[in-house]
Amino acid sequence: MPATVISNVRVFDGAQLGAPTTVLLHDGLIGAGPAPRAAEHVDGRGGALLPGFIDTHAHIDDAAQLRAMAQWGVTTVLDMGAAHLDATMSLKDRPGLPTLKTAGRVASGPGSMFITKMGFPASTGVTGPGDAARFVADRVAERSDYLKIIVEDPKIPGSKPLPADTVAALVTAAHAAGLCTVAHVVSIDTLRTALTAGVDIVTHTPVAGTLDDSLRHRIAESDVAVIPTLAMMDGVVHTIGGRLPMRLLSLVVPGLRMRYHHAESVVAAFAAAGRAILVGTDANSNHDSPFQPPYGQSLHDELARLVAAGLTPAQALRGATSLAADTFALTDRGTISPGSRADVVLIDGDPTRDIAATRAIRGVWIAGDRVRPEGTNR
Repeated sequence: MPATVISNVRVFDGAQLGAPTTVLLHDGLIGAGPAPRAAEHVDGRGGALLPGFIDTHAHIDDAAQLRAMAQWGVTTVLDMGAAHLDATMSLKDRPGLPTLKTAGRVASGPGSMFITKMGFPASTGVTGPGDAARFVADRVAERSDYLKIIVEDPKIPGSKPLPADTVAALVTAAHAAGLCTVAHVVSIDTLRTALTAGVDIVTHTPVAGTLDDSLRHRIAESDVAVIPTLAMMDGVVHTIGGRLPMRLLSLVVPGLRMRYHHAESVVAAFAAAGRAILVGTDANSNHDSPFQPPYGQSLHDELARLVAAGLTPAQALRGATSLAADTFALTDRGTISPGSRADVVLIDGDPTRDIAATRAIRGVWIAGDRVRPEGTNR
């Protein structure tokens, strides 16, 4: 691919935009030194150049979803559960598409809704602590990039939760295999279970119940990151939380009463503890899901929600770039520096002052190759 020179652009360094400069994209990397004579030149017009966005929680079934991600500046996608594993795996390492990593098949309790309704095989039901090593070995054989564990709340009707000792055994087995662990949590109790088990990352933020001092202290003591998926949690409040059976149940079990501000308070607790807060959308196409955030576009909604929850724009941007890369050990991306992968997004405006500016996208490059606008052949 030809080299590209982007001039008169202000680079986001993780805290602020720098002075106008020139950035070289060459051989798929951020280059240094003089540009090749045949390089394409792009005038940044004083805009902002950001590392390509990393969506740390999505569900990918086909290439069209990845193309939609790319149009919105998402250059790396972390799939958080692939019921149809072959289809998802076939999308990895496709030139011109965002990099795709995946948890593959997720761990849940035998007979859980993830098996009975969402298409995961019965073999993904973990029968107890003694079954954890087998489950992890299966994921390693399938080339999962990290392990996802579903931590359900027994108070929710129809749930088939993994016992706490099984969750802990899965974490231990995954770490022994060199895999990062991500726990799906749905309530304050499941958040506590995940933290006690020693998971690396929790995804979702409980919309029912409030944090107590002991849990805040555990968050502060744990080296754990969070993927809040605030747009999804708002969707859950308005769908599941709005259904008559759940409204009636919450009258009997007040801890199940759903409110969006609970999710924001969890974000605030992680921020106060200095923990990494990552950007993930839970974009999905599953009609059994309580909400379906749109691919790509919802990342910008998530950035805005995190700022509304108390993060600075720069903190939110780091959660979609360098922090996400560091947490998932994606060592070749997340910053704009010589030798890094040439995944970049050119936008108008200053997103460190107004996070809404991330939507004003002028150009996206994946490994130095410019993403074509949908509907064009250029």
